[in-house]
Amino acid sequence: MDFLSLFLLYVFLVLLTILLVCFYSGRKQSIPSRLITCVTQVLLCIVPSQVQGAAHWVLHGLFHKRNCTFVVLHLLLEALVYGEYSWEVFGYCQELEFSSHFLLLPYLLLAVNIGFFILCSKTNPGVCNSCVHRFDHHCVWVNNCIGAFNIRYFLLYLLTLTSMAVSIAVLTATFLIQVVLLSNMMQGYYTDDQGQEHPIDAFFLIQHLFLTFPRIVFMLGFVVVLSIVLGSYFCFTLYLILTNQTSNEWFKSARYKCTSSEDDTRQRGYKNIYSRGIRGNITEILMPIMSPEKKRR
Repeated sequence: MDFLSLFLLYVFLVLLTILLVCFYSGRKQSIPSRLITCVTQVLLCIVPSQVQGAAHWVLHGLFHKRNCTFVVLHLLLEALVYGEYSWEVFGYCQELEFSSHFLLLPYLLLAVNIGFFILCSKTNPGVCNSCVHRFDHHCVWVNNCIGAFNIRYFLLYLLTLTSMAVSIAVLTATFLIQVVLLSNMMQGYYTDDQGQEHPIDAFFLIQHLFLTFPRIVFMLGFVVVLSIVLGSYFCFTLYLILTNQTSNEWFKSARYKCTSSEDDTRQRGYKNIYSRGIRGNITEILMPIMSPEKKRR
């Protein structure tokens, strides 16, 4: 199996994992949840308690406390993507006479994204390390809790980050398509290992582009996956805002039960008592309630 096939398989498995996690989140009795529980119990029996304690301490420090590890990783990934874009894609696109405004768009989005990143990470979310007003989650990528006073910055941060990935993906894909069109490659033939000629198909074309522009094609695959993941998460966050929920409430909603008024049978469900309509919900995000007695507990 060649590298391209392995890369496509890797992308498929990553997307499949994300879909499964999103689909089964909050389902207490789902098959994946039971499977994970069983595996965890087996590991707890095998792994020494000292190792368990150390692993718990490390994971808790990484995901539940202020830590610069993921911020550094975040900045490193951005630097690698923009470095490759500036080093190769930008120059090639200039040779093909792409619009300068189009080529400079990712840099403009980067500048705006950095601004919202700083606002999101530096703004006091409510009362961090204690009781956060409208607590949503602790985001390791901005090294801060997301709450009432920075959720709007977090949404704009996600929007600009998604736009960055999409713009670079579109520019890179457009460049590769232009290369194919200008070379008339689709009209040609290739010879297989048995010496037989075949018309060039899409799979051969992708392999050829990968061998010719390996870093560019790899970066394109990365930003496409990133665009899908970030776009999906942005839509999910927007849905929570429009319905006036936090991700913490949404995740725990399956634990709530409501009693039917007609028969006394219990049905799974969650009644959102905070929704004030789409306009009111958006207003609460843009202008959070400041009065302590009106804060969500």
